[in-house]
Amino acid sequence: MTSNREIHLASRPEGWPTEDTFRLVETDVPTPGPGQIVVRNQFMSVDPYMRGRMNDVKSYVPPYALDAPLDGAAIGEVVASESADVAVGDTVLHGLGWREYALLDAGAARRVDPSLAPASAYLSVLGMPGLTAYAGLLEVAAMKPGETVFVSAAAGSVGSLVGQIAKLKGAGRVIGSAGSAAKVERLRALGFDAAFDYHDGSVRDSLRAAAPDGVDVYFDNVGGDHLEAAISAMNLHGRAAICGMIAQYNDTEPPAAPRNLSLVIGKRLTLRGFLVRDHNHLRDAFVRDVAGWLPEGTLSYDETVVDGIENAPAAFLGLLRGENLGKMLVRL
Repeated sequence: MTSNREIHLASRPEGWPTEDTFRLVETDVPTPGPGQIVVRNQFMSVDPYMRGRMNDVKSYVPPYALDAPLDGAAIGEVVASESADVAVGDTVLHGLGWREYALLDAGAARRVDPSLAPASAYLSVLGMPGLTAYAGLLEVAAMKPGETVFVSAAAGSVGSLVGQIAKLKGAGRVIGSAGSAAKVERLRALGFDAAFDYHDGSVRDSLRAAAPDGVDVYFDNVGGDHLEAAISAMNLHGRAAICGMIAQYNDTEPPAAPRNLSLVIGKRLTLRGFLVRDHNHLRDAFVRDVAGWLPEGTLSYDETVVDGIENAPAAFLGLLRGENLGKMLVRL
C-alpha cells in the first residue's frame, strides 16, 4: 500500500458537530526514521472526550489542530520498524487513531498479545474504558461491599463495566440509566438490579423508585439532570466519581442543573472528578481481575463496530447521539 487515509478537523463546531466538521484526506504511507515504527491500524476508538478537544480552549489535553489529523486510541500491526524493541508483525496499542497508517516513536506504543483477547478488546474491556470503570468505582468512589451504586450512561463502554464490577466486588444494589428500552433490557441481562430509560420521565423520580433506600456511590458519565437526581438520592457521606458529562458537551448555554448543590453540605457528600491516566498504578490489579472474570464469563462487554475510516465521523456522531451499545469502534 502506498496511500494512507486520515480524518482531519475541518472546522471547530459550535454546538453539535456535523459531517462537515471533518475532512477525509489522502496522504502517502509514512516511512519510519530511526527509533520509529509504522502501524497499520486495525481498530480505532471514538470517545466522548474528543468533543471537547474540537474546541480551541485550554484543557487537560491540547485541542485538535485545524486541517490536521485527529488522534485517539488505536490498535494495529507493525508493518515497518526502525527500532530494536518493536518488530514487524507485533500488535501494538498507541494514540494515533483517525488514520489508516500511523508513524510514531516505538516508545509511544505498547505491545499486546492478540492471542489473549481479540485486538478490539484492548480498546474496550482491557483498555481505557475498563481501567476507567475499575479505578473510578474502586479508588475514586471507594465503593464498599453492600453499598448501592448508581451508574449513568450505563449501557456505554465504561458504564456497563462499572455496574458489573460493582456486583463482582460485592455491591448490595446496582442501578443504571440508559437511553432506550433495548439498552435497559441489556443492563438487566448484565446483572444490574434495576435500570430505567431516562426518556420515560423525570430522572429524579425514576431513581427514587429504583433506589428507595438511597444511593451510596454515583458514577457520573452524564452530568446535568442525572447529577442533580443523584445528589438528591445520595445517602450521608455518599461519593460520586465524576467521569464525564456528555449531556453538556454540545451545549452552547450554561447548564440548568444541578440546582441542588447545597445538599452536598448537609449530606457531607464527596464529588470527585478524575482522569484515568492518574490511576495507572492500578493497571496490574485491573488486568489480573479482568483476566479472571472474562474466561469465567462473569464479566461481559459489548462493542458497536463501524467499518471504514471514511465512516469514523459518522461513528463519532452516533456515539454522541447514544447509538452505541458498549464501546464504539471503527474497524479500518
